[in-house]
Amino acid sequence: MRAVPAAIDDVLHRTIDSGGHVCVLTGAGMSAESGIPTFRGTHDSLWSRFDPMRLATAGAWREDPALVWGWYRWRMHRVREAQPNAGHRALAQLARRVPLWLVTQNVDDLHERGGSTVDAHVHGSLFALRCFACGRAHEGPLDEYVDDAQRVEPMRCVACGDRIRPGVVWFGEALPDDAWNAATDAAIRCTLMLVVGTSGLVYPAAGLPALARRHGATLVEINPEPTALSAEVDHVLRATAARALPQLLG
Repeated sequence: MRAVPAAIDDVLHRTIDSGGHVCVLTGAGMSAESGIPTFRGTHDSLWSRFDPMRLATAGAWREDPALVWGWYRWRMHRVREAQPNAGHRALAQLARRVPLWLVTQNVDDLHERGGSTVDAHVHGSLFALRCFACGRAHEGPLDEYVDDAQRVEPMRCVACGDRIRPGVVWFGEALPDDAWNAATDAAIRCTLMLVVGTSGLVYPAAGLPALARRHGATLVEINPEPTALSAEVDHVLRATAARALPQLLG
């Protein structure tokens, strides 16, 4: 039985029938259903005594790159073990029915493995490795992951010899220009925005729904819990992405 409110069902079908565009903004709740903990939800015994907020900085990298790389290699390992959920697959199906831009705050590759094209990884990507010093993209294979190792010496850049870092946006760093420009363009041009699994607390990405609304888009929030954005959207579906998105397409 479908549990999608009629108003949300209607706005989606009007968008499809009128040739409108959909922008989907996804956050950590999308990946959590695949077993990937949210940024603050690392309870694994190996890393529970470390504060992710203190590891995800350029300063932490300069101070102890082996520790930071070990944490990120652990995160990459967790992502590789995870599988796309029904919500990821539903978005790939939706993109075959309506022009769709996919903007994500997540740094994993579950959308891509679920069959979608991501238009903007606004917080970067775990696997888009690059040199910390010269910025050159790392095109070789990943180093071997050593399970239960806290400290892993990073790989070296073939151009300058400095250490290879993950391609995520660390605290204090600017968002990648190409991704942010694509995200704002999608928000401005869309007819309907689905805001899925995001708390609405992390800016500037949390400002994209307001940007879309100022340009006439209808906003639908899909989240099991109220968020900082709930009062600003037009419709709310209180369900997880893996449950709600397949129903929305039904």
